[in-house]
Amino acid sequence: MEKIRVAVLFGGKSGEHEVSLRSAASVLRALDRKKYSVIPIGITKQGQWRCNPNFQEEAFAQILESGVSVCLPAEPAGHQIIQTRLEREWIGNKTSIDVVFPVLHGPYGEDGTLQGLLEMANIAYVGAGVLGSSVGMDKDVMKRLLKEAQIPGVEFITFLDRKWQKHPQQIRDEIEERLGFPCFVKPANLGSSVGISKVKVPQGLPSAIDLACQYDRKVIVEQGIDGREIECSVLGNDEPIASLPGEIIPSREFYDYEAKYIDENSQLLIPAPLSTNQVNQVQELAIKTFQVTECAGMARVDFFLDRKTNGVLVNEINTIPGFTSISMYPKLWEATGIGYPELIDRLIQLALERHRAKQAKKTSYA
Repeated sequence: MEKIRVAVLFGGKSGEHEVSLRSAASVLRALDRKKYSVIPIGITKQGQWRCNPNFQEEAFAQILESGVSVCLPAEPAGHQIIQTRLEREWIGNKTSIDVVFPVLHGPYGEDGTLQGLLEMANIAYVGAGVLGSSVGMDKDVMKRLLKEAQIPGVEFITFLDRKWQKHPQQIRDEIEERLGFPCFVKPANLGSSVGISKVKVPQGLPSAIDLACQYDRKVIVEQGIDGREIECSVLGNDEPIASLPGEIIPSREFYDYEAKYIDENSQLLIPAPLSTNQVNQVQELAIKTFQVTECAGMARVDFFLDRKTNGVLVNEINTIPGFTSISMYPKLWEATGIGYPELIDRLIQLALERHRAKQAKKTSYA
């Protein structure tokens, strides 16, 4: 039986570059070499694509430094190919690809830009399409869609960096009147808690907003909730299923970048200590959120369980959730009965299934 040729993309031109490297390392180790021919492709922080088929898993990050330059043509030729080049001269090596597994977090990987390239090249890929990816990345658009669908969430406001520069006091007044303190200030289009600040008093707003503006032109400010942090994984295309929920007990004041990836003292409670009704509610809202935001393949939905009202609130959806050794997405599926290698298999099959369904549709009216 011929192996499925899987290109694993990692790195990326994003503030979450380092997180992607950790996630990709786990995915590369989990791919069954008896089933898959693996092509690792690293994307540098400058956006350059690098490949080295003879990589060593324990040192795969060196692909970014010493791999040969590669290009994925957008033209959907007879075979999906990656062309390699040496300096400015193209050389003849071509590698066919059956499916791409993007392990890229943040802009230029999780926001629909890469997905658009793969659509143009007519290559199957794991995860949400262009629309689902872009909606999932933009917290402002995502939350407005969820609100329209009557999915409960926290109050929020958004604004552009230009408005902050021109009318800072107006924005500060609106935050204080509508949201109060504490509140969370975030770049609208980033994940892994990069650029996020918890603001407890009005005087802390300027520095927090300035930090968020360093990463994105749009800023979102969310009302602070005294809540438990619950997460639920979703898997599937048209008929998605939800995992058992898990709970995060952060080692720091909130689940920031340090608590997620550096400090190992954060606790993951899997499954989360919830009532049967709460588990059902979380799973139903996770699937509804997945469908409302036009996701496919995989996603992780993050919730707050309000300690005062006991209400379940959707915080956000992550279309390419972390795949590190301590990431919730694979751990939740493992607790639900789907191990890591099987999870990878299912994601690849879902990608191929979705691609076949799209190929069956007409592209011309004649």
